[in-house]
Amino acid sequence: MTKGRIEAFSDGVIAIIITIMVLELKVPHGHDLSMLQPLIPVFLCYALSFTNVGIYWANHHHMFHAVHHVGGWVLWANLHLLFWLSLMPFATGIVGENELGSVPVALYAFDLTMCAVSYTLLVMALVAQHGRDSDFARALGSDAKGRISLAIYVVSIPLAFMAPVVSLMLIALVAAVWVVPDRRFARAAEPH
Repeated sequence: MTKGRIEAFSDGVIAIIITIMVLELKVPHGHDLSMLQPLIPVFLCYALSFTNVGIYWANHHHMFHAVHHVGGWVLWANLHLLFWLSLMPFATGIVGENELGSVPVALYAFDLTMCAVSYTLLVMALVAQHGRDSDFARALGSDAKGRISLAIYVVSIPLAFMAPVVSLMLIALVAAVWVVPDRRFARAAEPH
């Protein structure tokens, strides 16, 4: 199977996810700026989630730029990633509407953890598809940034029960680290 179909499908699903997230921002009623105050936590959660979904989209794009072909396991691993990403509007809504409570933040952190786990599984499926000695595997390298990010997400789940704001700050830190797209794959896809 060609990689173009998986890229197009993923792009479409991610576009829908972002659209659903923005629809969760309800239009306030009022005549002055105070009407916006209740929306601040919802908007901040939306901005963080938009950034995270955008990061997955950008890195997915760069990674698939270096892919030559996909097989069955890659398709399923990609669907697994899209499943967890598709829960992002729900997790975002829970956090934004519940005043950054411990359980909502823990659920949000869990969803992001599962996004990271599923992205890791997708990478593993692609390495298996292309071989450990492939250009793709060499471009991936040790993926220390990915492993550290996953560890931070895992820590942010129990931390949400003690300090939900700190948990969200860790999540934002991971996003800040990943805002710059992963150029390792873009370099691997360039003609030699």
